[in-house]
Amino acid sequence: MQKPAIPPGSATVETAEFPFGSNDVRLAPREWLIAGVVLLALFHFTPVVWKRIEPLHAGADYRVPYRLGNDYWTYQRHCGEVCEDRKTLVLGDSVIWGHYVRNDETLSHYLNELTGQPRFANVGVDGIHPAALAGLVSHYGRAISDRDVILHANLLWTSSERHDLQVTKEFAFNHPTLVPQLVPRIPCYKASLEERIGIVVGREVPLWARADHLRIAYYDGGDLAMWTIDHPYANPAGPITLELPSPEPSPEKTAEPWTDRRIPPYNPPWVPLETSFQWGQLRRTIDTLQRRGNRVFVVVGPFNEHMLTEESLAVYQQRKEEAAVWLQENQIPHAVPPALPSRLYADASHPLAEGYRRLAEQLLADESFVRFLEAQ
Repeated sequence: MQKPAIPPGSATVETAEFPFGSNDVRLAPREWLIAGVVLLALFHFTPVVWKRIEPLHAGADYRVPYRLGNDYWTYQRHCGEVCEDRKTLVLGDSVIWGHYVRNDETLSHYLNELTGQPRFANVGVDGIHPAALAGLVSHYGRAISDRDVILHANLLWTSSERHDLQVTKEFAFNHPTLVPQLVPRIPCYKASLEERIGIVVGREVPLWARADHLRIAYYDGGDLAMWTIDHPYANPAGPITLELPSPEPSPEKTAEPWTDRRIPPYNPPWVPLETSFQWGQLRRTIDTLQRRGNRVFVVVGPFNEHMLTEESLAVYQQRKEEAAVWLQENQIPHAVPPALPSRLYADASHPLAEGYRRLAEQLLADESFVRFLEAQ
């Protein structure tokens, strides 16, 4: 005898016994606890293990490779290693990193050479500006505590409202994920609220930073999904060679004086320091470093004053004096070395190799700098 048809949606013995679909996984409370412990262990130990299988090869003149300028996980790792060695950190933008020179021609290199001690470490990042540097130190430079830090103050970032991030029109600037995402507001930064929240959360999740490291170091900055589309028959793990880029070369293939490149003098519309966003962010970096117990020495310059018109040079000299007064009033040891000879600059603020040597000599002849070193 044929069974009567069961109306759709009616309960049956069979459906009552199987309330979950065939692909559902049901865990008991104890199993959930075990799964949570396993995930936490992976979350904590994966970065630790990764550091052991991916060598950094950080020698005396190591700097974060240019290709990894946005790889803050590698920067964090580099900072951790030099801080463990109790190095004096030389911190700043591309002037400190050495945009036009080899890694054995930077300021930190010549300070080591002239003092006869491998005591200075290059922790600069090419292309970083004060607002991004403040975020870098806050979120990825936490190992920098109870150390001696030489901080570069580059007033180039106050030379216009655009450099100072005060214009309202959106434009692409370096290291946007490091700048303040919510407060204070940056008019030219137009990321959505969802993107900003994701960035804020990602800063506190080490595993996310390592994922960015893999993407930047091995997948040319793209994500894995796009890579597999472009390489449908390749092994997705194939690009992970565990060989990081070298800190060489500099992004500039040729380095010559700015005069040989026929760069004309210019008259930038300098922003007053009292209203400058970038100057305020540099002060924020100093405050962060000091709150962590670091001794901070600030070097103002070297800016290529030879490139400025007479009118602009007068304004820049005033800005230097204002910066020195603020540093003096806040009892922050500092030096404002004179401009280097014209032919030792590659552009508005980057010295050539001989310029870095001359700058190191100027600093080592400065009484406040010598006192700072002797107090270590």
